[in-house]
Amino acid sequence: MKRARLALLGLALAFPAFAQDAASGGGSGWSFSAAAFAYFVPGSEDFVVPVATADHGMLHLEARYQYEALDSGSVWAGASFSGGKGLEWEVTPIVGLVFGSLDGIAPGYKGSLRWKSLELYSEGEYVFDFSGSEGSFFYNWSELTVSPADWVRLGLVTQRTRAYKSDRDIQRGLLAGFTYGRVTLTGYVLNPDDDSTVVVSLGVEF
Repeated sequence: MKRARLALLGLALAFPAFAQDAASGGGSGWSFSAAAFAYFVPGSEDFVVPVATADHGMLHLEARYQYEALDSGSVWAGASFSGGKGLEWEVTPIVGLVFGSLDGIAPGYKGSLRWKSLELYSEGEYVFDFSGSEGSFFYNWSELTVSPADWVRLGLVTQRTRAYKSDRDIQRGLLAGFTYGRVTLTGYVLNPDDDSTVVVSLGVEF
């Protein structure tokens, strides 16, 4: 835990200089988002994963709870890069500190590819557990969706997680999302063929 606090202090001291450099790369102001993911897991306790983000120019900041493990939080910083015309892309390398029931440091990424109404989105991280290498692991969440209209998207989702136990190392499923204004409601069904885990997310941008 002491190492986690020292690493958190180092990251906090690095934020001001990094934020100044990132903000100078473009963007006229801050944008924020918040989301809550409710997990309904068969044979296990249900739980909620809140996520909040802040972006300014290239700078990306993020805070999560119960994302890497139950009763743990994490804070993240990274830089966003994007481009493309017909095929649009965006990638955000990030690094985070995990603390609580799990203490560690985690390099990761968020990225997307979009072509017309098709989009591939993926985010992942490798958590280095401060207590020993046996607790380290790789996490990933990926979506492949199509948007027949601006307000709806349908597709496939995969997840590899340690936040709860599952008989499958990589879980697969379906998703449907609906947007009204700045609010998005999305439902996921993981392992639809056997003991399905249902995830419902509600997000807002402001």
